[in-house]
Amino acid sequence: MPPTPRPFPLEPAPIHVREDVLDDLRQRLALTRWPDDAGNEDSYYGVNRTYLQELVEYWRASYDWRRAEAAINAYEHYRVEVDGVPVHFLRKPGTGPAAVPLILTHGWPWTFWHWSKVIDPLADPAAFGGDPADAFDVIVPSFPGFGFSSPLPHRPDMNFWKVADLWHSLMTETLGYDRYAAAGCDVGALVTGQLGHKYADELYAIHIGSGQKLTLFHGERAWDVSGGRPIPAGLPEEVRARIVELEKRFAVHLAAHVLEPSTLAFGLSDSPAGMLAWILQRWIAWSDHGGDIESVFTKDDLLTHAMIFWVTNSIGTSIRTYANNNRYPWTPSHDRWPVVEAPTGITFVGHENPPGVSTDGRVRNFLESDRAEWYNHVNLTAHDEGGHFIPWEIPDRWVEDLRRTFRGRR
Repeated sequence: MPPTPRPFPLEPAPIHVREDVLDDLRQRLALTRWPDDAGNEDSYYGVNRTYLQELVEYWRASYDWRRAEAAINAYEHYRVEVDGVPVHFLRKPGTGPAAVPLILTHGWPWTFWHWSKVIDPLADPAAFGGDPADAFDVIVPSFPGFGFSSPLPHRPDMNFWKVADLWHSLMTETLGYDRYAAAGCDVGALVTGQLGHKYADELYAIHIGSGQKLTLFHGERAWDVSGGRPIPAGLPEEVRARIVELEKRFAVHLAAHVLEPSTLAFGLSDSPAGMLAWILQRWIAWSDHGGDIESVFTKDDLLTHAMIFWVTNSIGTSIRTYANNNRYPWTPSHDRWPVVEAPTGITFVGHENPPGVSTDGRVRNFLESDRAEWYNHVNLTAHDEGGHFIPWEIPDRWVEDLRRTFRGRR
């Protein structure tokens, strides 16, 4: 049965950043000390100084946080404590005959605002040419330790499966929903998978942007995307090149975040230019932009996401999540198969196709892998376009994929 509409139990708390925080930021940007970056015109060694310097100057002189803040505050925002953990979330009430509550979970270096392009279509499908029967009551929290869900002084151990427990308490106890839907990408897909594992009976279904095992961060070499395995000999050159490309794409941040997040955090928390460089490189490497990052993220987009980390001083706790995924490893809540019993939809994107696998073969590749048996998968879709930030990069396709997962399961 669809959920019964009820008054929302909380009072909104709009986002507002103090002016002295913005003044301090402008001063730090003006005093940035730039390193020599000889030989890096083609970004061979990482973020290119020329573009970063251009972006930092735009941040200092032209970017308007108050304009971004107003756009963010066009939605309802709430702040609560869940089991002693501060949680911020955005809400867009559903417009339809029986809107189902839906919680969307982001990853890193995402913010809650990476969901902003899909919130309105999910909440009010009729306004976008869709069926009002597909409406969701959309809840978009900031991952604990990220952005406005901070600080975390009493929970330095926060990780993906502990967040799932917080989300379940938020949805069922704080907000009073009997059943709900869940979706997520990046580490948010692991949170969502854990919800589908531990709380399947209280979920309609889940939809995720990958189909990883919940043991992804297990082991003493979790920081090594290859698991310490050498590249096999005799592979076709294009397959070998793709393996190397994917390892380079993810190896740097995984090693640093899993092994020494605190060491990195001191620099990133003190220098806005340094913090921007670190997360900008992930946005560049992980999105499907065809050589022009601003075709996916404008300067204002990049800086709004960066601001959410900066003004909350949350970059350190955001990256520690990786270490905690490894140091407090996931343990199952039951021994049944599939591990994730909730009906599961998955969206795959071309920018993350495995070595030697085309988009046409992506679903088959998943079904033939040892990951498929983990999920009660009911809706698998692969797209040529799109990178890691799926709901930002291909929002229309993400929305349609997600709607399809939940049709007939409300």
